[in-house]
Order: sequence, then structure tokens, then C-alpha cells
Amino acid sequence: MANIKEIAKKANVSVSTVSRVLNGHDYVSDEKREAVLAAIEQLNYTRNMNAVHLIKGKTNVIGVMLPFINHPYFSRLLEGISASALQKNYQLMLCQTDYKEEIEIKVLDMLKMKQIDAVIICSKHLPLDRIEPYTRYGPIVACEDVGDSSVSSVFLDHYTSFYNGMRYLIDRGHRAIGFCLGRSSGVNSQMRRKAYEDALALIHEPVREEWIFYQTYRIEDGVKLMRDMLQMEKRPSAMLVTNDQVAAGMIIEAKKNGLTVPDDLAVIGFDNQPIAEVFNLTTIDNQLFEMGSSAFQIAHDQIMKTRDEPEHRELEYRLIERFSV
Repeated sequence: MANIKEIAKKANVSVSTVSRVLNGHDYVSDEKREAVLAAIEQLNYTRNMNAVHLIKGKTNVIGVMLPFINHPYFSRLLEGISASALQKNYQLMLCQTDYKEEIEIKVLDMLKMKQIDAVIICSKHLPLDRIEPYTRYGPIVACEDVGDSSVSSVFLDHYTSFYNGMRYLIDRGHRAIGFCLGRSSGVNSQMRRKAYEDALALIHEPVREEWIFYQTYRIEDGVKLMRDMLQMEKRPSAMLVTNDQVAAGMIIEAKKNGLTVPDDLAVIGFDNQPIAEVFNLTTIDNQLFEMGSSAFQIAHDQIMKTRDEPEHRELEYRLIERFSV
């Protein structure tokens, strides 16, 4: 493979002139630039990008850690991340983990080995104390509330948003309220469950575990959940569902079985995905696109050293009223 010295010799210019052309610098005459470009083409020269990254100290690549990619929640987050990355001429490396700790550690090790410039964590299984030591190697931004951790974050107040969703149902006369989540162990899920319990305590209603559903992510999960509810002797009159896809699946199956929404079952979703508008679903908009965009901006600022301290940015949520309650 040709090297810079060979290009310089063939173009009859200095090595520094070749370097300036390769890096797009000014102060090179048109004649010399054309000679260098012609030599590059004749010698079929390809830059060693690993060497370039080593010299520059950055790769212009940000790793995005997420459990899976075939889910609208993470797709919307990625839209926000990628839109901002495109503006800053950054590439994204998607790292699918399936919530496996050993894979999440491999992503963090890529930051340690300078293979990527930063990590954005869309969702994780690792505890924070396992992640925090890696912040010495580069920016890490989590899409959840991490308190005053050295890991930066952009997040929604999941407790308050969920609690207000519960109050919305209660104010419309519902007392038999169930809910469903993705994971039971996640920080956001724990805050939502606490809000659920506190809202029920306010109206002196017990927590009924059979009305709490986990591992719900997709439309088909909502269909199955509704089928399970139909077998119950006593079922909820309202559901707070932390995923618009799952809520849509519930509505589809409820209508198949002769139930009307919201008369027989009121439903509130989460995320304000496009499917929510299609199904006239009342939902809580958690600004996923803005969350992704903010996560990238925080990571980029820290890469560029415009901010050294961790940043924690809270986003606003809003309840979008439609016709499912």
C-alpha cells in the first residue's frame, strides 16, 4: 500500500503539502493540490483511519447502547440522536445488548480502548456503580435519572408523569386501575410503580398484583395481556400502559371481544408514538426525540471539552388527551 512519502515523491511536493491536502487544509496552491490528488488516484492510496484517529485523539463515532432495536421507543430515541449526530458529522455505532451485562461491559470497554468517543445509554441492566468508573475514559450519557452521578443524564420525571396519569384516571371516576411496564427492575419502572402505589393509597385502594403486568413491549404483548384480563373474575376498569404499542394491542383485542373504549375500559399510553394518534389514544408524551437529541448534545459538548462536569438535564412531559379515557 502506498504511503504519504510515495505520494509526495510522485507529485513532486513535500510530505507536509500532502498532509495538508489529505486533511483539507487551506494554503495549498491549486496546482499542487491537483498534483497530489492525481498521485493519490494513480497509487490507489487509502488512508489508515486507525492511525488518523490515533493522531487526532478521537474517532467521530459515538456508541449507542440499547437492549434491542426493533422497538418504537428506541427507534424514536435513535431518531433524535442521529439527527443531531448528522449535524455534527458524527457516526453512530449501535450496540445491541439484550440487557446482558457482559455485552454492556464490552461497549464500555470500547470507550476505554478509544474505539469510540462517547457512549449514550438508552437503557441498561448494569448498576451505576459499575458504569461510573468508565467516565474517566470519556463521556457517558444515560437516558434516565441518575441523581448526582458522574454519568451525565437526560431524563423525564417518571414518578410525577405516572402519578399524574393515575390522577387523571381517578378524577374521571376510576378506582379499579391496573398498569403494565416493560422491566420490573429498571429505575424508571421502580419510580412508576411507586407512583402507582401512592396514587392508590390516596384513594384507599389496595395494590392488586394480578393487575400489574411486566415484560410488555409490543402490540402482541398487549393482545395477550387483554386476553388474560378477560379471563379475570374482576378486572380493572382502566389501565395505565407505559407503551403506546401495548396499549394499541389491548384496544384491538378489547374491541374484538365486544368491549368499548373508554366505556368498558379506559386506557392511557406512554411515548406519544404515531400509533397513539391512529387509535385516538390518550397518552403521555415523554419527548423521546428531544431526549435523544439532548443526549447527543451533552456527549458532544463533553467530547469538545466545552463542559467538563457531568450534566443532568430534565425534560418536561405532557398529557395528550384523546378519546381512550
